[in-house]
Amino acid sequence: MTRTRRSGTGRIGRRPSTTPDLISNIAIGLFAEHGFDETSVDQIAEAAGIARRTFFRYFPSKNAVPWGNFDTHLAEMRDHLANLPRDVPLADGLTRALLEFNDFPADVAPIHRQRMEVILNVPALQAYSMVMYTGWRAVIAEYVAARTGLEATDHLPRTVGWTVLGVALAAYEQWLTDESLELPDLLRAGSATLGAGLAAVPVV
Repeated sequence: MTRTRRSGTGRIGRRPSTTPDLISNIAIGLFAEHGFDETSVDQIAEAAGIARRTFFRYFPSKNAVPWGNFDTHLAEMRDHLANLPRDVPLADGLTRALLEFNDFPADVAPIHRQRMEVILNVPALQAYSMVMYTGWRAVIAEYVAARTGLEATDHLPRTVGWTVLGVALAAYEQWLTDESLELPDLLRAGSATLGAGLAAVPVV
């Protein structure tokens, strides 16, 4: 549900190279080693080579850290959907966006697994995750609304937003159970179920 960029480390004096994704990747390693609840903001800042006050310029709280630069990734997905040709079927457009949003290099798969384990399974994060899912669902609903002549707050776009989120979460839950599984295959399989229902929706 959120992208993982290549990891790295920093030290004080190299703040220009610091990014939310970099700090997030470093924190994920700490969470995997020590546990989410047991890892402090001070420990994350020290490992990233930044001051505590600098940490809060990037993230409002520790709960936001596993999501990295999520707002930027949402903007990228919104642009991707907006630029799809109008003759692309609704379900195909959503599938393309889902695959694009959850695409990551093979070499970061291990840390991405750790990231999603934290996001999906840490009890302290579940309320915050629902807030993040709201923004993600809104992007989907906006696209559906634009393609159907409806408002993003209408029932159909909202329903599709929740359904596509369910496809993504189910794929990740399954992916985390078996390292031999390919996430894109799971996303496509879930999207096929969605596509069957959307085939009857008229688009403009």
